Amino acid sequence: MHLHFRAPHLIYSALLVISVGATSYVAYRMVGFLGVGVLGLIIGVIALTVEMERGGPVGHGQASSLYAQHIAAVERMSPSERAERRAEIKSAAFPLLVAKIVSGGLIAFGFGLFFILELGA
Repeated sequence: MHLHFRAPHLIYSALLVISVGATSYVAYRMVGFLGVGVLGLIIGVIALTVEMERGGPVGHGQASSLYAQHIAAVERMSPSERAERRAEIKSAAFPLLVAKIVSGGLIAFGFGLFFILELGA
């Protein structure tokens, strides 16, 4: 995987810091450090779900026909459409990496301080 850092990523990163900071503050004010840890878990689950589904649908065993339809649609694509799909998947690599790092930080910070300060461990 080859990641390129471009100017829009700087803007998105700044917006990410502001939005995660504000959301973390609200979670802290409402629930305490436990809320910050839960917010990190939510972000992490969403990022991992998006990463797992980027190659195609990941569904339940009862919905196996959805996966079969997706594979058939991919086989019918022209080479340019396949290249566009691969480029789209690659373009999502950097934001997903950032989301997983932010998630890990919030989980460690929130639950760590919850156990240290709230539980006195």
